[in-house]
Amino acid sequence: MLKALSSSSCLQHARFITAASYLQSNSRHTTKLSSPFHGVLRSVLGDKNPKLFQRVFFCSDSGDGSGSGPESAVEEAESKSAAAIVPTAIKKPDDFLTVIALPLPHRPLFPGFYMPIYVKDPKLLAALVESRKRQAPYAGAFLVKDDPASEATGADTEKSIYELKGKELLNRLHEVGTLAQITSIQGDQVVLIGHRRLRITEMVSEDPLTVQVDHLKDSPYNKDDDVIKATSFEVITTLRDVLKTSSLWRDHVQTYNQHIGDFNYPRLADFGAAISGSNKLQCQEVLEELDVYKRLRLSLELLKKEMEIHKIQESIAKAIEEKISTEQRRYLLNEQYKAIKKELGLETDDKTALTDKFRDRIDPNKEKIPPHVLQVIEEELKKLQLLEASSSEFNVTRNYLDWLTALPWGNYSDENFDVLRAQQILDEDHYGLADVKERILEFIAVGKLRGTSQGKIICLSGPPGVGKTSIGRSIARALNRNFYRFSVGGLSDVAEIKGHRRTYIGAMPGKMVQCLKNVGTANPLVLIDEIDKLGRGHAGDPASAMLELLDPEQNANFLDHYLDVPIDLSKVLFVCTANVVETIPNPLLDRMEIIPIAGYITDEKMHIARDYLEKSTRDACGVKPEQVEVTDAALLSLIENYCREAGVRNLQKQIEKIYRKIALKLVRQGAQNEPSGLESENHGEADSAGELREISSDKQTQGATESNESNDEPGSNTTEEAEVVEPNVSTDQDSETTEKCKDNETTNTIDKVLVDDKNLMDYVGKPVFHAERMYDQTPLGVVMGLAWTAMGGSTLYIETTQIEQGEGKGALSLTGQLGDVMKESAQIAHTVARAILGVKDYGNPFFANSKLHLHVPAGATPKDGPSAGCTMITSMLSIAMNKPVKKDLAMTGEVTLTGRVLPIGGVKEKTIAARRSGVKTIIFPLANKRDFDELAPNVKEGLDVHFVDDYNQIFELAFDNLQTEK
Repeated sequence: MLKALSSSSCLQHARFITAASYLQSNSRHTTKLSSPFHGVLRSVLGDKNPKLFQRVFFCSDSGDGSGSGPESAVEEAESKSAAAIVPTAIKKPDDFLTVIALPLPHRPLFPGFYMPIYVKDPKLLAALVESRKRQAPYAGAFLVKDDPASEATGADTEKSIYELKGKELLNRLHEVGTLAQITSIQGDQVVLIGHRRLRITEMVSEDPLTVQVDHLKDSPYNKDDDVIKATSFEVITTLRDVLKTSSLWRDHVQTYNQHIGDFNYPRLADFGAAISGSNKLQCQEVLEELDVYKRLRLSLELLKKEMEIHKIQESIAKAIEEKISTEQRRYLLNEQYKAIKKELGLETDDKTALTDKFRDRIDPNKEKIPPHVLQVIEEELKKLQLLEASSSEFNVTRNYLDWLTALPWGNYSDENFDVLRAQQILDEDHYGLADVKERILEFIAVGKLRGTSQGKIICLSGPPGVGKTSIGRSIARALNRNFYRFSVGGLSDVAEIKGHRRTYIGAMPGKMVQCLKNVGTANPLVLIDEIDKLGRGHAGDPASAMLELLDPEQNANFLDHYLDVPIDLSKVLFVCTANVVETIPNPLLDRMEIIPIAGYITDEKMHIARDYLEKSTRDACGVKPEQVEVTDAALLSLIENYCREAGVRNLQKQIEKIYRKIALKLVRQGAQNEPSGLESENHGEADSAGELREISSDKQTQGATESNESNDEPGSNTTEEAEVVEPNVSTDQDSETTEKCKDNETTNTIDKVLVDDKNLMDYVGKPVFHAERMYDQTPLGVVMGLAWTAMGGSTLYIETTQIEQGEGKGALSLTGQLGDVMKESAQIAHTVARAILGVKDYGNPFFANSKLHLHVPAGATPKDGPSAGCTMITSMLSIAMNKPVKKDLAMTGEVTLTGRVLPIGGVKEKTIAARRSGVKTIIFPLANKRDFDELAPNVKEGLDVHFVDDYNQIFELAFDNLQTEK
């Protein structure tokens, strides 16, 4: 609404200024005003010069019917002056009953007001020019109705109006309009001045649209009517308030007054509606109203709305002005404050301070910074001096220089190539993991011989909880390198690795640049966690972006999008961790050195729990070694029945749970004994706050004796004295207290808390796992297989039973959430089993006449993989021959249709799973013999392992109980 009001006001202001200057330059005869309305308006305008209130009559008005005066004045003026606006032989407005219809798109034209319009139709413009030449400079101005089917506005609306012709244009025009005098035509601009109201009766011609009209006059009214007078004075009062708001309205009054003459009630109503900022329909309603009283009421409503809008505008302007003035005042004060400080030498300006800060960063290592980087820094510093501190480019340049100068260009940490020290550190932090430790020692040895180390990519793969992340910290400590870790699990934005462009809002460098800034050296150890869980989103493929970061052939000139200068990452040692290497993209996997960590067997978990986890947990819980004892049987039961996974993270959680309950038990015992005056039952091993509390309680029990023996005042509070005791200050009172504490410790000791396999359930609850072996002696059709999972190895039973028998009913159904690969293995196993049964027991029609059901237990767990073929064949042959397999036997391997046994993966994990289940005999494919030989001796100890390359060998081992050589 305010915008419409502003645009309308500007249009009217230009219109009236033009009209006023035009009238003043051409007026020759003027008369003074004597209307009572002019007295009010003159007081409102505040102008005492009566010359401003002169009028020039160019036409008659439509006021109260007294048109002879103005018309004769016009004729007299035109006869005396050749410079009048129209020729002296002009016809009277009453003579024009047929006029050209001019469409007004925005607002109606009121009598006495000027309006410039643009005529785009050449025929219509030519007709208007011709009318002026024929001394008939009048036309009808009619407001255009809104087209309900169109949503166009502005210039599109005007264009569509000028395209209308004939009856179509006539239907779009309001019936009531204004007889307008054409005062001037300049190009396609036509200036109109309104005279009286018209009503369209019928169409005369179509192009240009010419209509027949009736001249409308106001309805008769009583000038002395009190209601009309009161309404008119209320209009004048409102006009007074409106005219006070802007000088623009004063110009309207003067121009209107010069043209139309004295104000009366109809003219007053027209004037109020014309200067208001109301929409065109409301103004058209005023134009169509012939009842003077109703017209005054409508005009009053529009003026009241105008005042309300002005009040809202004033409140908005005031609020904005206050805000701006406050900010300007703060800005001026800050600038003055800076100038004063600079004049006194207390502080330099911001640009100089920033430049000095950046130069202080680069000056110590200026020789180590590459020349191309140094050149970019110098250019950015010069640009910073030329930019205004308030501009956005200044902040971008400042942040860019902040990152560019904060990087450790050429700053390397001194590496320690002591192999023995590294071996000691790795053994302190981790038990076992001989493969990983050996590889790290090889890296250190090569670095010692070369005198420098080159960055490599080591990928530690294994199940969760085996210590992959903590190994990275140990390697950094052994090499004396700074350590930085970031996880890329679920990362789907390339900008996290390569950085954002500086033109973006909130742009940041990538993870590698942030790493170098944080660690402060150019050769850190960077641990990239969960690299097998890289995502891929709409912002690119992060796995492809990691190639440039990790590839030793490319990362010597790694280019970050934010810095846009090459960075040397060739000295960085990258260590990646993954649970499953199969999900790592092949181009990325090809650049890594994979070190598998299979997990820990029971013996290794016992050592880790006893030497590492229990010790750290005991210290974290504040429990002393002499206060608790956890037996080996309890740890063994905890490992086998609660923490059977490959890692030790869950084992650590269970040990922490045990020690938390032990700590609660010890505190409860101490709290029970405190009221009896005895010291805590923790053998004097409580914290400093507990010691002070014990001293205060002992003083309370023997307060009279101590108050006599001490040097303090007799009335002192013993509790407050205990709180301010300094541990290094020796007094008689302290010595006596210490002796009494020692006596209480010797006489009031608590029993050591014992945790064994019998009371283990009180600390950790019921066992989570039961024995993996479901059968001591496997029944018919049941065979134990060995499987690999992301959590480590596990045993997997395969069961086959006969559900239907009849001639020609041979079939196989599968259950147990099997994947596509295992389903195919079952079909192959069925075919191979039929072939082998035909050889071993010729003529046996079991498979041809029996419908078999093969099931893999734990049906809620999805299973898939290519290593269950031989187990399925053995299970089917067991039910077919009615003979169980050998006791304590487990096998793994895939069998082809010809009976060949193919190699499998996860030998160590499967061997550990077999040991955990108490299996003594294992069958592996012959191709996996080398993998088994590389296992640690404690893993292979006590196992009878057979390596086969044909299923017939498995048949002999499973059913004939032959004792073959390993």
